[in-house]
Amino acid sequence: MIHLKTKREIELMKEAGQVLAACHKEIKKLIEPGITTYEIEDFVEGFLKKHNATPEQKGYKGYKYATCASINDEICHGFPRKKPLKNGDIVTIDMVVNLNGALADSAWSYGVGEISGEAGKLLLAAKTALYKGIEQAVIGNRLGDIGHAIQSYTEGEGFSVVRDFIGHGIGPSMHEEPQVLHYGLPSKGLRLKEGMVFTIEPMINVGAWQSKMDSNKWTARTVDGSLSAQYEHTIAITKDGPLILTDQDA
Repeated sequence: MIHLKTKREIELMKEAGQVLAACHKEIKKLIEPGITTYEIEDFVEGFLKKHNATPEQKGYKGYKYATCASINDEICHGFPRKKPLKNGDIVTIDMVVNLNGALADSAWSYGVGEISGEAGKLLLAAKTALYKGIEQAVIGNRLGDIGHAIQSYTEGEGFSVVRDFIGHGIGPSMHEEPQVLHYGLPSKGLRLKEGMVFTIEPMINVGAWQSKMDSNKWTARTVDGSLSAQYEHTIAITKDGPLILTDQDA
């Protein structure tokens, strides 16, 4: 069942999204060779506490951390760790913020120091793919329009779209209906209505789209060891078009 949000609910989620966006902007300043994702984890915990917010994913199905920190060939759900990031790495920091019961979810990929041309092209393609999907998030379109826009752009750039992990509705719960695929056919799937709130979060690989799971049962990585990147926003469907609740430029 899809819970359509009121304008008031969307406004509260936007406030949570503003805290999350501000946190990502601070993380960007921290990313450099030698920092650890465990230090980033500590920073996020402190930042959210300072802003009277909490990390919603901490404790979810036993997950222990406020962030997911996925490095290089890790697609998603990487654990924060004490191994320093090195020049040329790429790292994705993903978090869900709870502010007074309102939720927002956003992931962002960062280059560490000087990255390769291939890594730079991947980051640009993954970020662009996100916004290609958001452009299709308008009343009357279908979920397939979002997925098709992402897939057609990404594959046109020579990259692949992960199928095993998808976007999702969000609201009182971290994961709600609808499921948002990042691939598919135009004019197919659920029709978009005012008040829907969900994430668009394409995970883009240099090589094959398939994933494999680490022994920790959380972290997914590329089957061929190729790089992966992800950008994610929480968006609301409004009569004025898609509203990005986690916009870092707002």
